[in-house]
Amino acid sequence: MKPRFIHILFVFCLPLIVGCYYDNEEDLYGMTDCDTANVTYSAFVRNTIEQSCFACHSAASNFGGVTLEGYEAVKVYVDNGRLLGAIRHEAGFSSMPQGAPKLSDCIIDRLQAWIDDGALNN
Repeated sequence: MKPRFIHILFVFCLPLIVGCYYDNEEDLYGMTDCDTANVTYSAFVRNTIEQSCFACHSAASNFGGVTLEGYEAVKVYVDNGRLLGAIRHEAGFSSMPQGAPKLSDCIIDRLQAWIDDGALNN
């Protein structure tokens, strides 16, 4: 009876011991390749903003008076530095996305590359 009990205990407790506790892929697997070449608004930036920001910052919700819907609206926050300050969780900025994990370093690096390349509507 005792060996069977230990076997059952082991089977049920093993997943608790070896469970994954990381929040994102970079923490889990270490640095991954992050391609920051040719980052465009239409293929990357717009999709990232829609997935990560629209719950609060679309024209319909407009939380905090911040709307990130459309290139012109995003460009305003790029030009005044608030977009990167918020997503990098820098002092003096409201950390975004609020109530969610920080965006991955790769996403932030790709947004920075787009901005460094002139933040074009491409």
